[in-house]
Amino acid sequence: MLKKTIAAAILLSTTAHVSGVRAETLNLLIWEAYIDQGILDRFNKETGVTIRQTYYDSGDARDEILSDPASNIDLVVVGENGADLFGKRGILEPLTEANVPSLKDYSEKWRSRCAGYALPYLWGTMGIVYRSDVVKEAPSSWNALMAPKPELKKHIAMYDDHNEAFIAPLVLLGKSINANDSETLKAAFEVMKKQAPYVLTYDYVITSIQNPEIGRNIYIALAYSGDQHVLNDKAGTPGVWRYAVPKEGTLSWLDCMAVTSASPRKGLALRFLDFVGSPESAAANAESLTMPTASSEALKLIPQETRNNPEIYTPDAILAKSQYQQELSIQSVQTRRRIISSMANFQ
Repeated sequence: MLKKTIAAAILLSTTAHVSGVRAETLNLLIWEAYIDQGILDRFNKETGVTIRQTYYDSGDARDEILSDPASNIDLVVVGENGADLFGKRGILEPLTEANVPSLKDYSEKWRSRCAGYALPYLWGTMGIVYRSDVVKEAPSSWNALMAPKPELKKHIAMYDDHNEAFIAPLVLLGKSINANDSETLKAAFEVMKKQAPYVLTYDYVITSIQNPEIGRNIYIALAYSGDQHVLNDKAGTPGVWRYAVPKEGTLSWLDCMAVTSASPRKGLALRFLDFVGSPESAAANAESLTMPTASSEALKLIPQETRNNPEIYTPDAILAKSQYQQELSIQSVQTRRRIISSMANFQ
């Protein structure tokens, strides 16, 4: 599962000297298409610093890179659970308003979820993306994905991350998405095993949609809120991909951007993090990616129409039924990975 294709690092913009700052490069580990290019360009113009992005397509792949002392990563986007875990392991730099002043614009509700080691970046839910030109009725239940109609056979993209892969089956079973006990995981396995013959790929949908051999055959997939916009950009057909949150509830996630404690360019990395977290940058990033910001000041700059869009800012009624991710036991992680690895046997 960890043998993911990590996209080649992309070197951005120029290496000129600006405002007396020696031109340098910061290495950012991040999801693909997950930061506004305009922010990177403005930071480069202001400082002369370029941002080299390395993409990951699963939390497991990211964690493998982040755990490598030789990875040379300066900044990383992690989930809230990862911020806490890697922070306590000394891999992430502790953050305060002293080293990242823009933190003052984020409420304690958000800051506490990044555990004091990261800046609240973007938030959302997990749900179902679907091609509205093929799937005519918006999915309202996880059963649309886990117990699909016959016509969806080999048109489903799942996701082999040990956390996210279990959200749908566990929610359908009425269990915690953070379940550790073997009996509950065995029940989830049975749900996943029945679904397996219908699954085309277990690669993240944004990765798999770019595969010319299978991309056109994906009609419905497990995805994060906001993924539909990336999919529409890549499909070249505005609005064809839509997003739905199942009625049973889901994962409410928060991504956090952090500076690594081993970064040899820590001062510049903290400066970039503060730049990203500023109201203007946070608002521009949220608008560009069509995703919700966690910055109170940035939210004031977002048009009311956008804030009222339930596909972007999830209604409180849905969030009330959603769960946060928590640290899993080592045994649970191992069991989950074994279950995911076994799915190929049932396809």
